[in-house]
Amino acid sequence: MSGRARLAGCAAAATLMTACSLLPLVDGPVWLVVAALLVGVQTGVGAVARRVPLARPLTVLAQLVVTLLLLTLVFARQQAFAGLFPGPEAFGHFSELLRQGSDDVSRYAPPAPLTDGIRLMLIGGVLIVHLLVDTLAVTFRAAAPAGLPLLALYSVAAGLSGGSADWLWFLLAAAGYLVLLLAEGRERVTRWGRVFGATARAPGAGEGTLAAPVRTGRRIGAMALGVALLVPLALPAMRDGLLGGTGAGGTGSGTGGMISAVNPLVSLRDSLNVDSDRQVLSLRTNADDVSDMYVRIVSLDDFDGTTWKPAQRHIVAVPDGFPTPVGLGPDVRRTTVRTTVSAAGWYAQDWLPMPYPPTGVRIGGNWRYEPVGMTLVGDHGQTTRGATYVVTSLDVEPTARQLATAPKPPAALVRQYTDVPPGLPKVVARTAKKVTSGAANHYEEAVKLQDWFALDGGFRYDTQVQVGRGPNAIANFLRDKQGFCVHFSFAMAAMARTLGIPARVAVGFAPGTPQANGSVSVSLKDAHAWPELYFEGVGWTRFEPTPSRGTTPAYTQRQTPSSALPDPALPSRGSSAAPSARASASESCAAGAAAAAVCPGPSSAVASPGGGGGTPGGLWAALLVVGALALLTLPLAPLLWRLRARSRRLGAHPRTDEGAAEHTLAAWRELTDSAWDHGIVPDESLTPRAAAERIVRLGRLDEESAAAVHRVADAVEQVLYAPRPRSATGVAADVRRALTGLDAAASRSTRLRALFAPRSAVRALWTATDRWAALRARAAALRPVRPVPGGEAAGRGGS
Repeated sequence: MSGRARLAGCAAAATLMTACSLLPLVDGPVWLVVAALLVGVQTGVGAVARRVPLARPLTVLAQLVVTLLLLTLVFARQQAFAGLFPGPEAFGHFSELLRQGSDDVSRYAPPAPLTDGIRLMLIGGVLIVHLLVDTLAVTFRAAAPAGLPLLALYSVAAGLSGGSADWLWFLLAAAGYLVLLLAEGRERVTRWGRVFGATARAPGAGEGTLAAPVRTGRRIGAMALGVALLVPLALPAMRDGLLGGTGAGGTGSGTGGMISAVNPLVSLRDSLNVDSDRQVLSLRTNADDVSDMYVRIVSLDDFDGTTWKPAQRHIVAVPDGFPTPVGLGPDVRRTTVRTTVSAAGWYAQDWLPMPYPPTGVRIGGNWRYEPVGMTLVGDHGQTTRGATYVVTSLDVEPTARQLATAPKPPAALVRQYTDVPPGLPKVVARTAKKVTSGAANHYEEAVKLQDWFALDGGFRYDTQVQVGRGPNAIANFLRDKQGFCVHFSFAMAAMARTLGIPARVAVGFAPGTPQANGSVSVSLKDAHAWPELYFEGVGWTRFEPTPSRGTTPAYTQRQTPSSALPDPALPSRGSSAAPSARASASESCAAGAAAAAVCPGPSSAVASPGGGGGTPGGLWAALLVVGALALLTLPLAPLLWRLRARSRRLGAHPRTDEGAAEHTLAAWRELTDSAWDHGIVPDESLTPRAAAERIVRLGRLDEESAAAVHRVADAVEQVLYAPRPRSATGVAADVRRALTGLDAAASRSTRLRALFAPRSAVRALWTATDRWAALRARAAALRPVRPVPGGEAAGRGGS
């Protein structure tokens, strides 16, 4: 085998070894087998083209053409000519698969199902990375820069996965890159001939003995890998997370024993600040909607002015059926939910996580029942580690009217759950009265407190904040207005007690993430605390004061009337001479109220390559490759720009009120731009509601897609015009549903035009021209003004 053929094989091996890091992201390794076969064909085509020999750009072009044919054969055989040569239908099918794959990636958590769209993204991505690696390392003989596409591939996999075997994938990827570098070094040395090779051997060495520099290089590589893998193992380990098995909770002992637990503040902070998230629980439930399914661990009802903690209570044997929750009346709507919970093998928790309120549980082991909090606690060292159990619970759905007209609770319950210590700072009660002024009943007071914390009070969610300890902790939080769920729940519960509302704090997990297999994954970063307030006839009722966390209960949401003001988010290239109520882009961006898609950011700086170790030939080769690939992808530039813009606008966003507002406006921009691509030119004079009706009418959308468009418009009106805007959920999904309707109603030519020549791609040109004009203006302002010779005399002569 020649040196270049060996180098090509090592480039393919390095790519496939790095691609193994993608295995935890999807179900099954079948796609990797297909990718390996296609990479082999791609490698063979490159070897044949280099042996002919073809010019380097032609070699890359031949591999690119063969790659396209291979992808067509695997994914678009029915839409291609003779099952191999792609045409408009094949490219349209590729676009649809990519769109589906993008939707599936955003919908499913790892491991995702191996849908056709995800399979195309995986195999196509591996082929593109291998083409870059083969081009750099083999065609242009520069193996060192070939590590960049390998690093990009591994970084994507490492960023999306969170498994315990990440070190294995790193080891494989690093080993593949080292093998590629060693193969290139050997191939470079062999080109000098046997004379140099003989003199390079160690004195007295045999024919097969390696030279000292080669042995030293391999030792250095092995040592570097060992340091990278072993040093993290020597560092202090991360805690297991929320109320993990570190003695954070007390256990009961015997029939009629007592239980107690410590404050979970520190454990909650650790769980929310972990660098790599870990699954804690896996739920399977028959509930229709899991977005409101909180999993409660324990309730904290003993408030000493400094912190909240569970009160010491008697525990009994677990009953077959739990009693009706305290205070729940027969006229409140409820449904019975059955949930199977599986705890992770590392998660050792003394309290049993369950949806609230539970009506029964089936579990093995030594568990005891605490009747007041309706919780189960492990006895004699029993924990949740690896446990699987079934919980039946109630989904209680009170109305705002039932809460507002709730009668007074029993006096004993009021005394116990409204007790505040004398040392509580006066500012807590004073602030509670100020925030709830004008409320007609305890329900309105509770809603005002919730909205003040979550929306109106200017509070900021921050898991790193330190508010101190002692009686002034709540006062410091109310003054600084930054903290995380523990601070929000503790403060709201304390303020509710000062108003005479029975209150306690619940600790557990916010709703988890739905998985492809129908389960719900609850992770460490879902750890949460929330206040529970008591209303007679309903019982203990959840409220959500923490911004950007959990879900706001439906019984606390108020409808906001819409407005007919013009919509500033609608696009238009032209400008009007009439004054506009819309703020300029700079003002909007400075105020932080504009969408990320509306406010252009600064252009990225291009770093100049540093000198040192590389050769000018390798640098020029890399530049030639980049130029050739740019020329090949130039016709696809509008398509790539639109895909990138759509991914950015509909992707993840900061979990804050401002981030949710920007996400909603960006989603609206994506909807109007997509309609524009399908021939519906935007009209900025229309309100969001009128614009939505126009899109539905001109796009001939079906009922489901039309409803999605109107939901997005309503969300935009909430953000732009509502006095108390609430962040909407599912906006990105509604936009994708509307795009599906636009494609379904459009003709084939319109779909192809929207895909490969989107009209809204002109925004990129507008942005470039605006930046160029701004750059020229800045340069003109910096240019010195030179005096005109004789100007002063000429001026005097003419006066």
